Amino acid sequence: MASLIDMSSQIHPSVAPEVAGTSVVRGQNAELPMTVKDAARFLGVSAQTVYLWVERKQIPHLRVMGRNIRFLQSELEPFRAQFRQEVENGTTK
Repeated sequence: MASLIDMSSQIHPSVAPEVAGTSVVRGQNAELPMTVKDAARFLGVSAQTVYLWVERKQIPHLRVMGRNIRFLQSELEPFRAQFRQEVENGTTK
């Protein structure tokens, strides 16, 4: 049976208010959401590009508390692979 663990010391301060009161269950590969800046770094683009993709609904994202945008790495990995493929083929929009 999975057990609850305290992850409060591992939560990035920028998302702490948004995940307050939630529980992380050991053994279920939970991942912390990434900020726009983190996602931009992960994708190798600027934060402005990430905001543009969000506005155009071209990138998987989460809205937290209305305005805050967060990303899950597991959802960005396929996007990044597709984006890299398009760059290599010269077919980016």
